[in-house]
Amino acid sequence: MAPPPCPNGFLYTIRAGDTLFALSQRFNVSVQAIINANPGIDPNNLQIGQVICIPRMAPPPCPNGFLYTIRAGDTLFALSQRFNVSVQAIINANPGIDPNNLQIGQVICIPRMAPPPCPNGFLYTIRAGDTLFALSQRFNVSVQAIINANPGIDPNNLQIGQVICIPRRCVVVCF
Repeated sequence: MAPPPCPNGFLYTIRAGDTLFALSQRFNVSVQAIINANPGIDPNNLQIGQVICIPRMAPPPCPNGFLYTIRAGDTLFALSQRFNVSVQAIINANPGIDPNNLQIGQVICIPRMAPPPCPNGFLYTIRAGDTLFALSQRFNVSVQAIINANPGIDPNNLQIGQVICIPRRCVVVCF
């Protein structure tokens, strides 16, 4: 048999022990998508050496964030902590995601949270090596003032790319 056309995926040769479910898990694509890409396939009778098309899933749209590929050990809670965004915001940005069954290699959207309000200061993007102490020294403002200007910030877990407010130092009276 000639291999099936596979314009939006790749050809895969069935090996001993392969099932459509196992392939769907390995390649992060639904069983139904594999069936749809291989008209006439018998899902219950895969043959060793049979060549099938594994479709590539299009990454989810992510207009106000960035795409992230799930790695071993990732949970939505851990991702929410790492990227300073709520679990619910991640779920909302990824309709249909199963929060209890993330798959290694699965691509999801991590939404960017709006930067904190910063009326008496300026926004600063955390870079590698930044600490609140180093920022307080660089911008001549106390660590506590930075913490106060950024409610909910974890001073011991700054993330590269995280946007925080650096308050302006008041010399006499600040309004």
